[in-house]
Amino acid sequence: MLNGMPLVDAHVHVPRLSTVKPAWSQWAHRFSRGHDWRSAYDADGNPVPARLDALLDAEGVDRALLFCEYSPRATGIQPIEDNLPIVEHNPARFRLVANVNPHLHHPVESEVERQLDLGAVALKLHPVHGAFRPDDRELYPAYRICADRGIPVIVHSGTSSFPGARARFGDPELMLDVLEDFPDVTVVFAHGGRGWWYDTAAFLALARGNVWLDLAGLPPGKLPDYYARFDLTRLATKWIFGTDWPGVPGPATNAAAVAALGLPNDVLRAVLSGNAAKIFPGLGI
Repeated sequence: MLNGMPLVDAHVHVPRLSTVKPAWSQWAHRFSRGHDWRSAYDADGNPVPARLDALLDAEGVDRALLFCEYSPRATGIQPIEDNLPIVEHNPARFRLVANVNPHLHHPVESEVERQLDLGAVALKLHPVHGAFRPDDRELYPAYRICADRGIPVIVHSGTSSFPGARARFGDPELMLDVLEDFPDVTVVFAHGGRGWWYDTAAFLALARGNVWLDLAGLPPGKLPDYYARFDLTRLATKWIFGTDWPGVPGPATNAAAVAALGLPNDVLRAVLSGNAAKIFPGLGI
């Protein structure tokens, strides 16, 4: 809760540290800026569900979407199974997010179905870390499954600092065919087009009812600059709060910074939880 408003962090990473490359740990330490994310882990680098639960509770996070990732060229492989104990510890607070990489998973539809059947409430695609186009026709069965099951698709948009990443695949314009071919699929542009594509991501979010922007990895105080060409309050109606934890000064800090933007209360409530509740099934907010 933030001042009586529910808080959903729709972008959280809690990998076993043995599964990530050194650049990931360096990123987490650099951008956490003193936030004690490591306290959620044991001495061996494994997340302790009870500690993570207590940390996010203290940060005011009512729901957290846990990301897995299959990106061996960039961050490593953090399988969805590693997040199951966290969800089992507190199924009210935590939800799974699936992830597939067409270079690893074939046929892709089998892996999508498998992860969704574990309880995932969304599918994440990371074309930048996986070095693939998000409109690759091999991914069309995945989009079709999500359309049929009412599952939103989160797509990394924008740049990434990790070695092995390929930024050109982060252009939201690469999703135009998908948006036209699958009008019933809800698409969330993670990181809101970070870097060179803020305008493209924002235009698509305002033009299409099924397109949303998550704020993960974006300093909230800079959002007016990033989206200077747009009416901020109108655009904020398409925002979903997310942090990219643990590479953040803390969910509470970021949520307070979003609140400091001066948005109307109904819009702020939607950003912090209402929009997520609309599109991610079963959040119970």
